[in-house]
Parts: sequence; structure tokens; C-alpha cells
Amino acid sequence: MLGDMEERQKEMRKKLAEISVTGTSPEGAVTVTANANRQITDIAIDQEQLDWSDVEMVQDLVLAAVNQALELAAAKEAEETQRMVKDMLPPGLGNLGNLFG
Repeated sequence: MLGDMEERQKEMRKKLAEISVTGTSPEGAVTVTANANRQITDIAIDQEQLDWSDVEMVQDLVLAAVNQALELAAAKEAEETQRMVKDMLPPGLGNLGNLFG
């Protein structure tokens, strides 16, 4: 039983790594891509849209894009986890009192 659960977790992590989400700062100056394992996979910065002398603004834009990407990644992770739990339940118990959606 425990080995089966560990295998399912490995499968889930692999599946989540393949799901990509993108967060952007206001006006799109910074774009951050993450996977549903909540790992940042790419950061793109449009240099022309930023005032590089305003370091605080640049930091705020990067933080906004990262936070949005991580929120989206967490939501995707929750969806996939919920789907996995439903698939593990015996037939007919998929909505066990609507606990799983």
C-alpha cells in the first residue's frame, strides 16, 4: 500500500512538472513561468518597459509576476491532487459527500 502511494506521488510530481503557468506584472514588463510543482522555470524581462534606475519598482514588478505564477501553480496542483484522490476512491464514491468537489 505504501509503495503504491509513493509511486502515485512520483507520477503526480512528474505530471505537475509538465503543467506550465505564466504570471505577469502589470503592463507585462515581467513574465514568470512556473510549473505546477511551484518551481520557477523562466523569467522574461522587457528591458524597454522598465526604469532600471528605480530598483524598487523593478523588484516590485518581479515579485508581482512571481507571486501570480506561484498562485496559478498552486491552483493547478490542487486541481490535479483533487483529480488523483477521486481516481483513487472506489467506484461510486468519487463525490463522497461532495468532499472532493
